[in-house]
Amino acid sequence: MDEFIRVGIENEITRLPAAEWKQALAGAPGRISRRLDFMSGDHHRVRNFLVKELPRAGKPITLPVISKAVNVAPGRTAKILDELEQRLFFVVRNEDGAVSWAFPVTADETPHRLVFNTGERLYAA
Repeated sequence: MDEFIRVGIENEITRLPAAEWKQALAGAPGRISRRLDFMSGDHHRVRNFLVKELPRAGKPITLPVISKAVNVAPGRTAKILDELEQRLFFVVRNEDGAVSWAFPVTADETPHRLVFNTGERLYAA
């Protein structure tokens, strides 16, 4: 019996052969790794902090808070935020420059509400 999976694409659910899906997934680690090559340890620390802290804070996080938390100079942290925002759209800053989105979470209201097992509540980006 042939195996199939169902994939949601926009408003449609499509049936694909499982072998086709598995083949696409097999190449994913290499593609993802190449897309992340620009990220230093500082980039990862900044992004990881934001994804972890946004649910706790429940509001956008400012540059001074980020810089102090990850122990990276403010100028370097600002450059990292620029790169994360431009390169892969990892973060989004609001009009005040505070990070309001750190994919996959956001402090901005969206239709996708999250409740964590810690009781924290936030929105999905």
